[in-house]
Amino acid sequence: MIPPLTTALPLPVHPSNKGKGTRRPISSTTTSTTSLLQQRSPSSESPSQSQSPSPAGQPTTAAANTTANTKTKTTTARKLASTSPPNFKISARTAQIARHLSSTSSPPDSSTHSSPEHTAMASQYKVRKIGAPNTLEHRIYIEKDGVPVSPFHDIPLYANEQQTILNMVVEIPRWTNGKLEISKNDLLNPIRQDIKKGKLRFVRNCFPHKGYLWNYGAFPQTWEDPNVVHPETKAKGDNDPLDVCEIGELVGYPGQVKQVKVLGVMALLDEEETDWKVIVIDVNDPLASKLNDVEDVERHLPGLLRATNEWFRIYKIPDGKPENQFAFTGECKNKKYATDIVRECAEAWEKLITGKASPGDIATTNLTVKQSPSRVTPDQLPPIPANENLAPAPIDPSVDKWFYISGAAA
Repeated sequence: MIPPLTTALPLPVHPSNKGKGTRRPISSTTTSTTSLLQQRSPSSESPSQSQSPSPAGQPTTAAANTTANTKTKTTTARKLASTSPPNFKISARTAQIARHLSSTSSPPDSSTHSSPEHTAMASQYKVRKIGAPNTLEHRIYIEKDGVPVSPFHDIPLYANEQQTILNMVVEIPRWTNGKLEISKNDLLNPIRQDIKKGKLRFVRNCFPHKGYLWNYGAFPQTWEDPNVVHPETKAKGDNDPLDVCEIGELVGYPGQVKQVKVLGVMALLDEEETDWKVIVIDVNDPLASKLNDVEDVERHLPGLLRATNEWFRIYKIPDGKPENQFAFTGECKNKKYATDIVRECAEAWEKLITGKASPGDIATTNLTVKQSPSRVTPDQLPPIPANENLAPAPIDPSVDKWFYISGAAA
């Protein structure tokens, strides 16, 4: 379901206003709502000796794609009208953004394969799902040519030789709440739902947002080094792959490998750690040719960056935590700055995977990185169950609850 939208998008809080009021939940309701990297370029070695790019999960024909998009946009407009509360007026621009963000794509599993002609790399990767979604046992492995690989270490960061197109691994589809992430500690780093105190983690719905605002995921072959303090944020890395917010119109699926281009980056300061959030667009998106830097996002999708800032500021408040802070007073830095951050994190990962930096509890087993002491062959891996594709387990209705945060909306 398309979540209700508002034309009054929240504004970032200027530092001068800090301390003049505390944001807090006031009520809730329920809605049904470089060298190594060059080696890992598309022409480099892989388990199958071929790595040419194309997004997975696309319709098999252009006609099918056009028909599906047309139906989706029509349905979206009807849903938007039918789900709006009384006296709630939606501007034409808001409806346009809703249509832009309404499409969905489906995951290929071990028995399916589709690859439009744009590129072939993404279509090489499929998902192998173990256990039912929304359970503690659920795992999503990424496989290539039937062999499980690590989305952290084996998927190339760059999808072309010019290093202008990057691979992104989708962890969390837009408008969903399950906090899925690449597991740093498990062999081959499958995607799994985060757990706290023995329970699955879900993000809260902070009005007017439903779940995550974007396809949320990570760049492979990147690492935010916890041993390095960034000179501008004055905080160390968060020990994770680099986080990515993909703002295109297709709703992705966990384990999808998208090809994207970088537009900008925000620096969230989360528990005294730098947690970069890179803003990207799927290269196959209809708006991709018009979005080339951060100012283009504001021009063509006005309000999205402000909403992104607001989402990261308040999303932990319903769980009793304080408002998050940003470096650079919440500014989204431009493409050049973001590209430099990506390269820094790629260089940090290179040190990690080649044994020049301590991995701590990070599992570094991989199948493709020549210089890595943790490289193995497929026959050295323990057996991994076949794809199960089980129906999702029921989710507690409380996950759909909406929280109204004081001061969150303009």
